[in-house]
Amino acid sequence: MQGFWASFDRAMPNDAAMSATPFIQLKPNAKGRVLSGHPWVFANEVAELLPASQDGQVVECRDRKGRFIGSGIYNSQSQIVWRSLGPRRVELNDATLQERLATAVQRRSTTTPGDFRRLVWSESDGLPGLVVDQFDDTLVMQAQTLAMDGCKHAAAGYLTELTGAVEVIHRDDGAIRRLEGLPSELATRSGEPREPRWATIAGVDYWLDLMAGQKTGFYLDQREQHARVAAHVARLKGAGRVVRMLDAFCNQGAFALHGARAGADEVLGLDSAYDAVGQATKNAKRNRVRATFEGANVFDWFSANRETKWDVIVLDPPPFAKSKKAMAGAIRGYKELNLRAMRVLEAGGVLATYTCSHHMGDPELRGVIAEAAHDARRTVHILEHCHQPADHPILVTMPESEYLRGYILQVE
Repeated sequence: MQGFWASFDRAMPNDAAMSATPFIQLKPNAKGRVLSGHPWVFANEVAELLPASQDGQVVECRDRKGRFIGSGIYNSQSQIVWRSLGPRRVELNDATLQERLATAVQRRSTTTPGDFRRLVWSESDGLPGLVVDQFDDTLVMQAQTLAMDGCKHAAAGYLTELTGAVEVIHRDDGAIRRLEGLPSELATRSGEPREPRWATIAGVDYWLDLMAGQKTGFYLDQREQHARVAAHVARLKGAGRVVRMLDAFCNQGAFALHGARAGADEVLGLDSAYDAVGQATKNAKRNRVRATFEGANVFDWFSANRETKWDVIVLDPPPFAKSKKAMAGAIRGYKELNLRAMRVLEAGGVLATYTCSHHMGDPELRGVIAEAAHDARRTVHILEHCHQPADHPILVTMPESEYLRGYILQVE
Protein backbone atom coordinates (compact mmCIF):
# COMPACT_ATOMS: atom_id res chain seq x y z
CA MET A 1 0.00 0.00 0.00
CA GLN A 2 2.86 2.40 0.74
CA GLY A 3 4.17 1.89 -2.77
CA PHE A 4 0.74 2.60 -4.21
CA TRP A 5 0.35 5.90 -2.36
CA ALA A 6 3.90 6.92 -3.21
CA SER A 7 3.16 6.48 -6.91
CA PHE A 8 -0.18 8.24 -6.45
CA ASP A 9 1.53 11.23 -4.83
CA ARG A 10 4.03 11.49 -7.68
CA ALA A 11 1.14 11.69 -10.14
CA MET A 12 -0.65 14.47 -8.29
CA PRO A 13 1.28 17.53 -9.55
CA ASN A 14 0.16 16.73 -13.11
CA ASP A 15 -3.42 16.14 -11.89
CA ALA A 16 -3.40 19.44 -10.02
CA ALA A 17 -2.07 21.24 -13.05
CA MET A 18 -4.99 19.97 -15.13
CA SER A 19 -7.46 22.01 -13.05
CA ALA A 20 -7.44 25.79 -12.80
CA THR A 21 -10.35 25.69 -10.37
CA PRO A 22 -9.65 27.35 -6.99
CA PHE A 23 -9.25 24.88 -4.16
CA ILE A 24 -9.15 24.57 -0.40
CA GLN A 25 -6.64 22.27 1.23
CA LEU A 26 -6.97 20.46 4.54
CA LYS A 27 -4.55 21.29 7.35
CA PRO A 28 -1.57 18.95 7.75
CA ASN A 29 -3.04 17.45 10.91
CA ALA A 30 -6.67 17.58 9.77
CA LYS A 31 -8.78 14.52 10.45
CA GLY A 32 -11.92 15.86 8.86
CA ARG A 33 -14.76 13.46 8.15
CA VAL A 34 -14.54 14.49 4.49
CA LEU A 35 -11.68 12.00 4.20
CA SER A 36 -14.25 9.26 4.84
CA GLY A 37 -16.84 10.64 2.45
CA HIS A 38 -18.71 13.15 4.61
CA PRO A 39 -19.82 16.08 2.40
CA TRP A 40 -18.78 18.94 4.73
CA VAL A 41 -15.55 20.73 5.53
CA PHE A 42 -15.44 23.18 8.45
CA ALA A 43 -13.43 26.39 8.51
CA ASN A 44 -11.09 25.11 11.24
CA GLU A 45 -10.13 22.14 9.07
CA VAL A 46 -8.74 24.25 6.22
CA ALA A 47 -5.12 25.40 5.92
CA GLU A 48 -6.15 28.73 4.40
CA LEU A 49 -9.51 30.23 3.48
CA LEU A 50 -10.15 31.52 -0.02
CA PRO A 51 -11.07 35.17 -0.62
CA ALA A 52 -14.71 36.20 -0.27
CA SER A 53 -14.89 36.57 -4.06
CA GLN A 54 -15.17 32.75 -4.17
CA ASP A 55 -18.24 32.67 -1.89
CA GLY A 56 -21.10 30.86 -3.59
CA GLN A 57 -18.77 29.39 -6.23
CA VAL A 58 -17.62 25.83 -6.94
CA VAL A 59 -14.14 25.07 -5.63
CA GLU A 60 -12.17 21.86 -5.18
CA CYS A 61 -11.16 20.26 -1.93
CA ARG A 62 -7.79 18.58 -1.57
CA ASP A 63 -6.23 16.63 1.26
CA ARG A 64 -3.06 17.67 3.03
CA LYS A 65 -0.91 16.09 0.28
CA GLY A 66 -2.76 17.84 -2.51
CA ARG A 67 -4.84 14.87 -3.61
CA PHE A 68 -8.22 15.74 -5.11
CA ILE A 69 -11.20 14.89 -2.85
CA GLY A 70 -14.10 16.46 -4.69
CA SER A 71 -15.85 19.54 -6.02
CA GLY A 72 -18.18 21.55 -3.84
CA ILE A 73 -19.76 24.91 -3.06
CA TYR A 74 -17.79 27.38 -0.95
CA ASN A 75 -18.75 30.11 1.51
CA SER A 76 -16.18 31.78 3.75
CA GLN A 77 -18.99 33.34 5.84
CA SER A 78 -20.22 29.94 7.04
CA GLN A 79 -18.68 27.59 9.58
CA ILE A 80 -19.22 24.90 6.96
CA VAL A 81 -17.01 26.46 4.30
CA TRP A 82 -17.30 23.64 1.75
CA ARG A 83 -20.19 21.33 0.86
CA SER A 84 -19.55 18.53 -1.58
CA LEU A 85 -21.15 18.25 -5.00
CA GLY A 86 -19.49 14.88 -5.48
CA PRO A 87 -16.13 13.10 -5.75
CA ARG A 88 -15.55 14.20 -9.38
CA ARG A 89 -14.90 17.55 -10.96
CA VAL A 90 -18.21 19.24 -11.66
CA GLU A 91 -19.59 22.70 -12.41
CA LEU A 92 -22.81 24.04 -10.92
CA ASN A 93 -24.31 25.10 -14.24
CA ASP A 94 -27.72 24.72 -15.88
CA ALA A 95 -26.93 21.22 -17.13
CA THR A 96 -25.86 19.99 -13.67
CA LEU A 97 -28.83 21.61 -11.96
CA GLN A 98 -31.31 20.22 -14.46
CA GLU A 99 -29.84 16.69 -14.33
CA ARG A 100 -29.83 16.53 -10.53
CA LEU A 101 -33.35 17.88 -10.20
CA ALA A 102 -34.63 15.41 -12.77
CA THR A 103 -32.91 12.57 -10.90
CA ALA A 104 -34.44 13.71 -7.60
CA VAL A 105 -37.96 13.83 -9.06
CA GLN A 106 -37.51 10.46 -10.77
CA ARG A 107 -36.34 8.94 -7.49
CA ARG A 108 -39.58 10.05 -5.80
CA SER A 109 -41.68 8.70 -8.65
CA THR A 110 -40.53 5.21 -7.69
CA THR A 111 -40.38 5.56 -3.90
CA THR A 112 -43.11 8.11 -3.11
CA PRO A 113 -45.87 8.43 -5.70
CA GLY A 114 -48.43 11.15 -5.14
CA ASP A 115 -48.61 14.91 -4.99
CA PHE A 116 -47.60 15.53 -1.36
CA ARG A 117 -43.94 14.65 -0.84
CA ARG A 118 -40.41 15.96 -0.51
CA LEU A 119 -38.88 16.40 -3.96
CA VAL A 120 -35.37 17.61 -3.07
CA TRP A 121 -33.46 16.87 0.14
CA SER A 122 -30.24 18.87 0.12
CA GLU A 123 -27.01 16.82 0.17
CA SER A 124 -28.95 13.59 -0.26
CA ASP A 125 -29.88 14.76 -3.76
CA GLY A 126 -26.52 16.34 -4.58
CA LEU A 127 -27.81 19.91 -4.11
CA PRO A 128 -26.46 21.07 -0.73
CA GLY A 129 -28.85 23.46 0.99
CA LEU A 130 -31.80 23.10 -1.40
CA VAL A 131 -35.03 21.70 0.07
CA VAL A 132 -38.25 21.41 -1.93
CA ASP A 133 -41.62 20.02 -0.79
CA GLN A 134 -44.53 19.40 -3.13
CA PHE A 135 -48.08 20.23 -2.03
CA ASP A 136 -50.21 19.19 -5.01
CA ASP A 137 -49.76 21.97 -7.62
CA THR A 138 -47.57 24.14 -5.36
CA LEU A 139 -43.88 23.72 -4.55
CA VAL A 140 -42.32 25.19 -1.40
CA MET A 141 -38.59 25.81 -1.83
CA GLN A 142 -35.95 26.68 0.74
CA ALA A 143 -32.49 27.80 -0.39
CA GLN A 144 -30.27 27.48 2.67
CA THR A 145 -26.83 28.03 1.13
CA LEU A 146 -25.39 30.91 -0.84
CA ALA A 147 -24.80 28.82 -3.96
CA MET A 148 -28.34 27.41 -3.97
CA ASP A 149 -29.75 30.88 -3.38
CA GLY A 150 -28.04 31.95 -6.57
CA CYS A 151 -29.71 29.27 -8.68
CA LYS A 152 -33.10 28.96 -6.94
CA HIS A 153 -35.03 30.73 -9.69
CA ALA A 154 -33.57 28.45 -12.34
CA ALA A 155 -34.40 25.46 -10.11
CA ALA A 156 -37.98 26.71 -9.74
CA GLY A 157 -38.33 26.87 -13.52
CA TYR A 158 -37.01 23.36 -14.06
CA LEU A 159 -39.16 21.88 -11.28
CA THR A 160 -42.37 23.40 -12.60
CA GLU A 161 -41.61 21.81 -15.96
CA LEU A 162 -40.89 18.45 -14.33
CA THR A 163 -43.93 18.39 -12.04
CA GLY A 164 -46.54 20.60 -13.72
CA ALA A 165 -46.71 22.79 -10.59
CA VAL A 166 -48.37 26.16 -11.11
CA GLU A 167 -46.69 28.02 -8.23
CA VAL A 168 -43.42 28.02 -6.31
CA ILE A 169 -43.17 29.60 -2.86
CA HIS A 170 -39.66 30.68 -1.89
CA ARG A 171 -39.66 30.17 1.90
CA ASP A 172 -36.26 31.73 2.47
CA ASP A 173 -37.13 32.84 5.98
CA GLY A 174 -35.34 30.22 8.08
CA ALA A 175 -32.77 31.17 10.71
CA ILE A 176 -30.20 28.88 9.07
CA ARG A 177 -29.77 31.41 6.24
CA ARG A 178 -28.14 33.86 8.64
CA LEU A 179 -25.28 31.39 9.07
CA GLU A 180 -24.62 31.75 5.34
CA GLY A 181 -24.83 35.54 5.41
CA LEU A 182 -28.19 35.49 3.61
CA PRO A 183 -31.21 37.72 4.29
CA SER A 184 -34.65 36.47 5.27
CA GLU A 185 -37.01 36.54 2.29
CA LEU A 186 -40.48 35.33 1.37
CA ALA A 187 -41.80 35.44 -2.19
CA THR A 188 -43.67 33.50 -4.85
CA ARG A 189 -42.60 32.76 -8.41
CA SER A 190 -45.72 34.46 -9.75
CA GLY A 191 -45.32 37.50 -7.54
CA GLU A 192 -48.82 36.97 -6.14
CA PRO A 193 -49.49 35.86 -2.54
CA ARG A 194 -50.55 32.25 -2.15
CA GLU A 195 -53.67 32.26 0.01
CA PRO A 196 -54.30 29.49 2.61
CA ARG A 197 -56.55 26.69 1.41
CA TRP A 198 -57.69 23.17 2.17
CA ALA A 199 -55.53 20.24 1.11
CA THR A 200 -56.22 16.52 1.46
CA ILE A 201 -53.20 14.51 2.63
CA ALA A 202 -53.64 10.75 3.13
CA GLY A 203 -57.41 11.18 3.32
CA VAL A 204 -57.42 13.96 5.92
CA ASP A 205 -58.18 17.62 5.18
CA TYR A 206 -55.81 20.32 6.50
CA TRP A 207 -56.02 24.09 6.27
CA LEU A 208 -52.54 24.88 4.96
CA ASP A 209 -50.91 28.27 4.99
CA LEU A 210 -47.77 27.47 3.01
CA MET A 211 -46.43 31.01 3.29
CA ALA A 212 -46.61 31.15 7.09
CA GLY A 213 -46.68 27.60 8.49
CA GLN A 214 -43.68 26.04 10.21
CA LYS A 215 -40.83 24.82 7.98
CA THR A 216 -42.40 24.38 4.53
CA GLY A 217 -45.98 24.48 5.85
CA PHE A 218 -46.60 20.88 6.95
CA TYR A 219 -44.51 18.06 8.39
CA LEU A 220 -44.61 15.68 5.43
CA ASP A 221 -41.91 13.52 7.01
CA GLN A 222 -44.38 12.12 9.57
CA ARG A 223 -47.24 11.20 7.26
CA GLU A 224 -46.35 7.47 7.28
CA GLN A 225 -46.26 7.52 11.07
CA HIS A 226 -49.74 9.07 11.23
CA ALA A 227 -51.05 5.92 9.54
CA ARG A 228 -48.96 3.57 11.69
CA VAL A 229 -50.22 5.04 14.96
CA ALA A 230 -53.79 5.02 13.64
CA ALA A 231 -53.40 1.30 12.93
CA HIS A 232 -52.56 0.67 16.59
CA VAL A 233 -55.56 2.74 17.68
CA ALA A 234 -57.74 0.54 15.48
CA ARG A 235 -56.10 -2.60 16.90
CA LEU A 236 -56.85 -1.59 20.48
CA LYS A 237 -60.37 -0.55 19.54
CA GLY A 238 -60.90 -3.89 17.81
CA ALA A 239 -59.85 -5.67 21.01
CA GLY A 240 -62.79 -4.07 22.79
CA ARG A 241 -60.98 -1.25 24.59
CA VAL A 242 -62.32 2.22 25.14
CA VAL A 243 -59.41 4.10 23.57
CA ARG A 244 -58.29 7.44 24.99
CA MET A 245 -55.55 9.12 22.93
CA LEU A 246 -53.17 11.97 23.79
CA ASP A 247 -51.28 13.74 20.98
CA ALA A 248 -48.51 15.79 22.62
CA PHE A 249 -46.81 18.53 20.55
CA CYS A 250 -49.70 18.09 18.13
CA ASN A 251 -48.99 21.01 15.75
CA GLN A 252 -51.81 20.84 13.17
CA GLY A 253 -53.25 17.74 14.85
CA ALA A 254 -52.33 15.11 12.27
CA PHE A 255 -51.78 12.22 14.72
CA ALA A 256 -54.94 13.18 16.62
CA LEU A 257 -57.07 13.41 13.49
CA HIS A 258 -55.89 10.04 12.17
CA GLY A 259 -56.44 8.49 15.61
CA ALA A 260 -59.96 9.85 15.79
CA ARG A 261 -60.74 8.51 12.32
CA ALA A 262 -59.39 5.11 13.42
CA GLY A 263 -61.94 4.93 16.23
CA ALA A 264 -60.41 6.52 19.31
CA ASP A 265 -63.21 7.38 21.76
CA GLU A 266 -61.48 10.44 23.19
CA VAL A 267 -58.68 12.45 21.61
CA LEU A 268 -56.79 15.38 23.12
CA GLY A 269 -54.02 17.33 21.39
CA LEU A 270 -51.56 19.63 23.17
CA ASP A 271 -49.28 22.29 21.76
CA SER A 272 -47.64 25.42 23.16
CA ALA A 273 -48.26 27.29 19.89
CA TYR A 274 -51.77 28.68 20.15
CA ASP A 275 -52.02 29.32 16.41
CA ALA A 276 -51.38 25.61 15.84
CA VAL A 277 -54.09 24.74 18.36
CA GLY A 278 -56.57 26.92 16.49
CA GLN A 279 -55.61 25.36 13.18
CA ALA A 280 -55.91 21.81 14.59
CA THR A 281 -59.38 22.65 15.96
CA LYS A 282 -60.40 23.91 12.53
CA ASN A 283 -59.07 20.73 10.93
CA ALA A 284 -61.05 18.52 13.34
CA LYS A 285 -64.26 20.36 12.53
CA ARG A 286 -63.62 20.08 8.79
CA ASN A 287 -63.01 16.32 9.07
CA ARG A 288 -66.04 15.83 11.36
CA VAL A 289 -64.09 13.97 14.02
CA ARG A 290 -64.23 14.28 17.79
CA ALA A 291 -60.91 15.72 18.92
CA THR A 292 -60.15 18.63 21.21
CA PHE A 293 -56.99 20.71 21.39
CA GLU A 294 -55.44 22.79 24.15
CA GLY A 295 -52.58 25.24 24.37
CA ALA A 296 -50.17 23.95 27.01
CA ASN A 297 -46.57 23.31 27.98
CA VAL A 298 -46.51 19.51 27.69
CA PHE A 299 -44.12 18.96 30.62
CA ASP A 300 -46.25 21.10 32.90
CA TRP A 301 -49.43 19.47 31.64
CA PHE A 302 -48.17 16.01 32.55
CA SER A 303 -47.26 17.24 36.04
CA ALA A 304 -50.75 18.68 36.57
CA ASN A 305 -52.59 15.62 35.20
CA ARG A 306 -50.82 12.66 36.77
CA GLU A 307 -54.04 10.82 37.53
CA THR A 308 -55.41 10.96 33.98
CA LYS A 309 -54.85 7.68 32.13
CA TRP A 310 -54.44 7.09 28.40
CA ASP A 311 -54.40 4.14 26.01
CA VAL A 312 -52.33 5.79 23.27
CA ILE A 313 -49.82 8.62 23.69
CA VAL A 314 -47.85 10.30 20.90
CA LEU A 315 -44.71 12.27 21.76
CA ASP A 316 -43.47 14.22 18.74
CA PRO A 317 -41.55 17.17 20.23
CA PRO A 318 -39.48 19.78 18.40
CA PRO A 319 -35.71 19.16 18.37
CA PHE A 320 -34.30 19.38 21.88
CA ALA A 321 -30.69 18.97 20.68
CA LYS A 322 -29.85 21.53 18.01
CA SER A 323 -26.13 21.11 18.71
CA LYS A 324 -23.80 18.59 20.34
CA LYS A 325 -23.41 20.96 23.29
CA ALA A 326 -27.14 20.69 23.95
CA MET A 327 -27.14 16.88 24.05
CA ALA A 328 -26.89 16.44 27.82
CA GLY A 329 -29.91 18.64 28.45
CA ALA A 330 -31.78 17.09 25.54
CA ILE A 331 -31.29 13.56 26.88
CA ARG A 332 -32.65 14.65 30.26
CA GLY A 333 -35.65 16.24 28.53
CA TYR A 334 -36.43 13.23 26.35
CA LYS A 335 -36.10 10.89 29.31
CA GLU A 336 -38.39 12.96 31.52
CA LEU A 337 -40.97 13.26 28.77
CA ASN A 338 -41.06 9.51 28.12
CA LEU A 339 -41.08 8.74 31.83
CA ARG A 340 -44.14 10.94 32.42
CA ALA A 341 -45.92 9.35 29.47
CA MET A 342 -45.19 5.79 30.61
CA ARG A 343 -46.54 6.53 34.07
CA VAL A 344 -49.97 7.50 32.76
CA LEU A 345 -50.43 4.77 30.16
CA GLU A 346 -52.92 2.03 30.84
CA ALA A 347 -51.57 -1.53 30.86
CA GLY A 348 -51.08 -2.67 27.28
CA GLY A 349 -51.17 0.93 26.08
CA VAL A 350 -49.17 2.25 23.12
CA LEU A 351 -46.50 4.95 23.27
CA ALA A 352 -45.30 6.41 19.94
CA THR A 353 -42.19 8.45 20.72
CA TYR A 354 -40.06 10.38 18.21
CA THR A 355 -37.06 12.66 17.97
CA CYS A 356 -36.17 14.96 15.08
CA SER A 357 -32.74 15.87 16.49
CA HIS A 358 -30.07 14.39 14.22
CA HIS A 359 -27.62 14.52 17.13
CA MET A 360 -29.90 12.11 19.00
CA GLY A 361 -28.83 8.81 17.49
CA ASP A 362 -30.60 5.51 17.92
CA PRO A 363 -28.34 4.32 20.78
CA GLU A 364 -29.08 7.51 22.72
CA LEU A 365 -32.82 7.30 22.08
CA ARG A 366 -32.94 3.60 22.99
CA GLY A 367 -31.03 4.39 26.18
CA VAL A 368 -33.47 7.15 27.09
CA ILE A 369 -36.43 4.82 26.61
CA ALA A 370 -34.79 2.06 28.65
CA GLU A 371 -34.05 4.42 31.55
CA ALA A 372 -37.57 5.81 31.46
CA ALA A 373 -39.05 2.29 31.49
CA HIS A 374 -36.88 1.32 34.44
CA ASP A 375 -37.76 4.42 36.46
CA ALA A 376 -41.46 4.03 35.63
CA ARG A 377 -41.30 0.35 36.66
CA ARG A 378 -43.03 -0.66 33.47
CA THR A 379 -42.28 -3.53 31.11
CA VAL A 380 -41.92 -2.05 27.65
CA HIS A 381 -41.73 -3.89 24.32
CA ILE A 382 -40.81 -2.48 20.92
CA LEU A 383 -43.60 -2.86 18.37
CA GLU A 384 -42.04 -0.81 15.59
CA HIS A 385 -38.79 1.02 14.90
CA CYS A 386 -39.58 4.21 12.95
CA HIS A 387 -37.65 6.64 10.78
CA GLN A 388 -38.10 9.17 8.02
CA PRO A 389 -39.79 8.12 4.76
CA ALA A 390 -38.06 7.33 1.49
CA ASP A 391 -38.63 10.80 0.04
CA HIS A 392 -36.24 12.08 2.73
CA PRO A 393 -33.34 9.81 1.62
CA ILE A 394 -30.45 9.18 3.98
CA LEU A 395 -26.94 9.67 2.64
CA VAL A 396 -24.86 6.88 4.18
CA THR A 397 -21.77 9.07 4.54
CA MET A 398 -23.74 11.86 6.25
CA PRO A 399 -25.33 10.99 9.61
CA GLU A 400 -26.97 14.43 9.70
CA SER A 401 -29.25 13.43 6.81
CA GLU A 402 -30.90 10.90 9.14
CA TYR A 403 -32.70 13.09 11.63
CA LEU A 404 -36.10 11.49 12.31
CA ARG A 405 -36.32 8.31 14.34
CA GLY A 406 -38.61 6.83 16.91
CA TYR A 407 -40.30 3.80 18.40
CA ILE A 408 -43.84 2.56 18.78
CA LEU A 409 -43.90 0.78 22.12
CA GLN A 410 -46.29 -1.35 24.12
CA VAL A 411 -46.21 -0.53 27.81
CA GLU A 412 -47.36 -3.34 30.11
